[in-house]
Amino acid sequence: VTAKLEPESPNSKPMLIRSTGKPDPDVEVAPNEVLNRFLEIEMVRRPPMKSTLSGLLLEYRIIQLYSRDEGKREAIIGFNVGQGTQDLGFRNEVPILFTAVPAVEVTFKVKDFDGSPVMAEFRITDDKGHVYPARARRLAPDFFFHDQVYRKDGEHILLPPGEYTVEYTRGPEYLKKTRTIDIPHEKEYELEFDLERWIHVADLGWRSGDHHVHAAGCSHYDAPTQGVTPQDMWRHILGEDLNVGCVLTWGPCWYYQKQFFEGETSELSTDNYVMRYDVEVSGFPSSHAGHLSLLRLSEDDYKGVETIEEWPSWDLPVLQWCKEQGGVAGFSHSGWGLMVDDDTLPSYKMPPFDGIGANEYIVDVVHGAVDFISAVDTPVIWELSIWYHTLNCGYRTKISGETDFPCIYGDRVGLGRSYVKLPEGPLNYDDWAYGVRDGRNYVSDGYSHLLDFKVNDVAMGESTHDGPLSQLNLPEAATVTVTARIAAFLEEKPDEKIRHKDLDEKPYWHIERARIDDTRKVPLDLVVNGKAVQTQEILADGEINDVTFELPLEKSSWIALRVFPSSHSNPIFAIVDSKPIRADEKSAEWCLEAVDVCWDKKSKGYRAEEIDEAQAAYDVARKAYKEILDEIRGVEADKQAKSE
Repeated sequence: VTAKLEPESPNSKPMLIRSTGKPDPDVEVAPNEVLNRFLEIEMVRRPPMKSTLSGLLLEYRIIQLYSRDEGKREAIIGFNVGQGTQDLGFRNEVPILFTAVPAVEVTFKVKDFDGSPVMAEFRITDDKGHVYPARARRLAPDFFFHDQVYRKDGEHILLPPGEYTVEYTRGPEYLKKTRTIDIPHEKEYELEFDLERWIHVADLGWRSGDHHVHAAGCSHYDAPTQGVTPQDMWRHILGEDLNVGCVLTWGPCWYYQKQFFEGETSELSTDNYVMRYDVEVSGFPSSHAGHLSLLRLSEDDYKGVETIEEWPSWDLPVLQWCKEQGGVAGFSHSGWGLMVDDDTLPSYKMPPFDGIGANEYIVDVVHGAVDFISAVDTPVIWELSIWYHTLNCGYRTKISGETDFPCIYGDRVGLGRSYVKLPEGPLNYDDWAYGVRDGRNYVSDGYSHLLDFKVNDVAMGESTHDGPLSQLNLPEAATVTVTARIAAFLEEKPDEKIRHKDLDEKPYWHIERARIDDTRKVPLDLVVNGKAVQTQEILADGEINDVTFELPLEKSSWIALRVFPSSHSNPIFAIVDSKPIRADEKSAEWCLEAVDVCWDKKSKGYRAEEIDEAQAAYDVARKAYKEILDEIRGVEADKQAKSE
């Protein structure tokens, strides 16, 4: 026999059942089964051992056992060599009694940059690459689907004696540190970890948040519990220095998880960190038209319905219901269904509108029902193109950063962030959510920051003289001054694996993609009506840079800043001679055609009793884009006539 010798044991079976995506899963791992699934088995296959059997009649193999529990235990261990050898009537199994020696209780003393106790992220490996605690034997609050765990000052981890490498940090505003530790043969041991920031954006008045993380579904489990608890999610929010964590209950485990919805911030929240449970409309009848992130809800059941199946089959009524109760509404993972084979922004190619991103957005934005579309967790061209096109038509939807943890990204919460400008004092969730609605935020991977963006005296998301938010009024064509404070951080050595990836490969947004050649610089683009019109190079060494652009404006325009693809501001709208923004004829043509493409794909999923109302809403959008297109063509015709 020259096949692989595979170990097996009922004691090494999974402690959990991965999410099935069902709203009311009926799978179960009984508590006594969890207790008996304490063993991790690894067959040594590295040199000098071979990966397969040699064919000799007698052969020795090395097997490593990891026990979750200490003390005297019995495990049934068996072996097979593939098809036909797994069930031999217990002849390939043997019960083994053994004593598991207790690991060392290692207490972590974790200090923030100012010496205060704090929660941080730790990735612990030995010289063979094993991750500790063993991922397969983890249950919440330690998540099995990524390497790191989170520990606050005074908490401990159990480690066998030996040498380990510890990588530790606390989100993108902190430096990543690595150290080697040697755990002695003692009952208890203590280690100190000092964290170091490269920037503290909250101290500058900007509070980070991720409006899209989940406590159930995707990489989470259905059993032994239906997802995880608020206490578990809270540790991850703190450990990533995420000021605001929006935990969205959605289709998977909906009926169990909705018990955690309170219509207000969690009692776990503090002056500097808040968590709130809200809703993602995903796994619902309208999901085919685009998933929705609904924030600041007071009621989580649509107009009193009791089951998911009773919700509307299209998005507009759900968005309007959210806003009627004072909520903030937007589209999730915007790029899905809007894929194009193009690296140009905006792309004028027509996407299929066949996914679960900001698809029906092309209609709903006309009805004033969409506060934001999401960014950072889908390919940047796909998600930003539709936003640019609607901005070019004069609509003023904002963007917000999200991770969709642990679905699109299971690495950690806060990979996509919104940084909202807020006043001093205790953090208020409502103010943060309204900041997203009002566009008083920029989105980022956390490694570049677009602070205090202004055009003349108008700041992003704010108003002057009680005028509209983010609006600069100019009586005639003029040159305006654009100012901001910009900071970015790149490691000195390029990450070749990331920087050469296509834009539709993960990570979709990452500061490494912005690196200019082999320098430590990134480009800061001044974007006007979707086009980068000026660029300055910024040294990404963590220092804050004051930047200024002088920008001539001939017509009403939207203006933004970006470090592509790492961060993007919300726009400031410069209105010349009281004229609306009608920036691009091709954008208006794109939007008009997109309504028809969206209808062709989505109307088949609308219920018969809702189809007339949906058709009327689409007709309103068609009419609006047609009027905008006619306006643009009329202006262009007037210009042409004057030039002749």
